[in-house]
Amino acid sequence: MTTQQIIAYLRVSTETQGRTGLGIEAQRQLVAAYAEQTDSQIVREYVEVESGKIDDRPELNAAIRDSRRTGATLVVAKLDRLSRNATFLLTFDDMVKRAGIDLHVCDQPHLDRFMLGIHALVAERERHMISERTKAALAAAKARGVRLGTRDGKRLSEAGSAARRLKAKQHAMNVLPVISQIQATGAITYRAIADALNARGVTTQQGGEWHPTSVRRVVLRKQK
Repeated sequence: MTTQQIIAYLRVSTETQGRTGLGIEAQRQLVAAYAEQTDSQIVREYVEVESGKIDDRPELNAAIRDSRRTGATLVVAKLDRLSRNATFLLTFDDMVKRAGIDLHVCDQPHLDRFMLGIHALVAERERHMISERTKAALAAAKARGVRLGTRDGKRLSEAGSAARRLKAKQHAMNVLPVISQIQATGAITYRAIADALNARGVTTQQGGEWHPTSVRRVVLRKQK
């Protein structure tokens, strides 16, 4: 029996992460675990150091061409490592179809091409709604006379600190319903919730990825 071959695609967002391997190793472990479970062989690995907001992905394009040439399955550790942008994900879906290759996403093992399109649109809508609600809350705070940000790079004034607390609270209130939906699917640990939020393209208040500690802070805020 011929051993299934795998082309791995990994991505980190910054040059620092690329140099230090931060984030890459966790993705590599997910792909390796899938290879072991399916008795497959990882023949090549493509690593991209690029923001998810950038659609030009030479390494991803190379991975797709390689998969098409060899008949190997293209394996991505996490869906958000492709992108959190619906348009890009739908374009990627079309690229996979035209190349006629098999795709596996480790954190979404039952994801098919139809669900990829739906997932992309839902993730973008959730991200847009959170952004709009946060902007509205900040605008309301500004209308009440709350000063936002810092002045001349010096430490925050009391009003500025209040604005930061308001922004954090508003973001938490926006994310909590999404967390409740995720918990309803059976994800009960902070790690599982963080992975689900990242897969949906929902970012933290600072625009980064979720970790168990950041999920815990949001959940505990609800209990206060």
